[in-house]
Amino acid sequence: MKLLPFLLALTFATALTAAEKLQLTLPPHWHGVAGLPMSVYFDNIVLTQTPEQYRFEVRGMNGQSEARRWTTTPTDGDVGDHRLEVIVKDSTGKELERAQTTLHISKRDAGSGKPFRLLIVGDSLTHATLYPNEIARLLSEPGNPKWKMLGTHKPASAKPNVAHEGYGGWKWSDFLTKFTPEVPGVTAGPLARKSTSPFMYSAADGKSGVFDLPRYFREHCDNQPPDVVTFLLGINDCFAADPDQPDVKINEVLDQADKLLAAFHKAVPKAILAVGLTTPPNSRQAGFTANYKDKYPRWGWKRIQHRIVQLMMERFANREKDGIHLVATELYADPVDGYPDNNGVHPNAIGYAQIGTSFYAFIKSRH
Repeated sequence: MKLLPFLLALTFATALTAAEKLQLTLPPHWHGVAGLPMSVYFDNIVLTQTPEQYRFEVRGMNGQSEARRWTTTPTDGDVGDHRLEVIVKDSTGKELERAQTTLHISKRDAGSGKPFRLLIVGDSLTHATLYPNEIARLLSEPGNPKWKMLGTHKPASAKPNVAHEGYGGWKWSDFLTKFTPEVPGVTAGPLARKSTSPFMYSAADGKSGVFDLPRYFREHCDNQPPDVVTFLLGINDCFAADPDQPDVKINEVLDQADKLLAAFHKAVPKAILAVGLTTPPNSRQAGFTANYKDKYPRWGWKRIQHRIVQLMMERFANREKDGIHLVATELYADPVDGYPDNNGVHPNAIGYAQIGTSFYAFIKSRH
């Protein structure tokens, strides 16, 4: 390598990164459980292609800062709320941005023995069933609520007693409107689940569909509504948005999300609606090349996903009166080791387990 061109390229890259607006983005609340490891991955909270060029400091609770993350295993003495501050600096130590979040640490035995009913709603990340399996595994440990998962969808990958309403390729709006008239002997079973929302039923004419959550709860949940409903959606809705101007599309999608959440709140006003913030992409461009060739590059989706998280926070933060709570599923998802080499948006077993841990920690905080 010729030294002079290398130094010029490095100087130019440093100048570019110094001028970037990192848009450091943290959710208002984040949840953990005593004894359970948790991390925030720095690549997930800033908008840059080169997070390794920055220094990150996390203040407010004991933890370990590593090259790609801040990590901690809370102790029993950490139970309670902690005001965490993240500070981003350039390579010279100059502060660029800072932001805060409240980290809530729950007791190991929070909700022990209490009955608890959970409904999980989502897209292909949910259909894979790995993070619902992880939620079930964690809830089955000693000191947890007596849980029951609701849902009509039980793929082959589902562990015992695991169920959900998660379908590959689905969007927020699909759960409100997706309907195909059933043809006896043709659209029953799994095929029907791909073409019709579990919350839609045939109208009197047999041709159109009617959204009917109370009927769903009567017929599939023993007429006992869930205590918590989790939602993890948004990738399919926004993946093809314009990375340079994504707001119009994202807000259209969040309008649909608002409608679905409002329908759940009306049908089950006491239920907690736990909305997962859209998960980050694989850090490798190779994962996107394998899936989409050059049509959808990693940096394009990274910009869209980062903006989705920001607009979800604007739309749904401080909406507890509507039953809506945000879950920081975008923080604890390792964009390197949590994804395979050949997939842009679908995690591997490690990443799915991290998503499950985030939902589990939120669930514990409600007991």
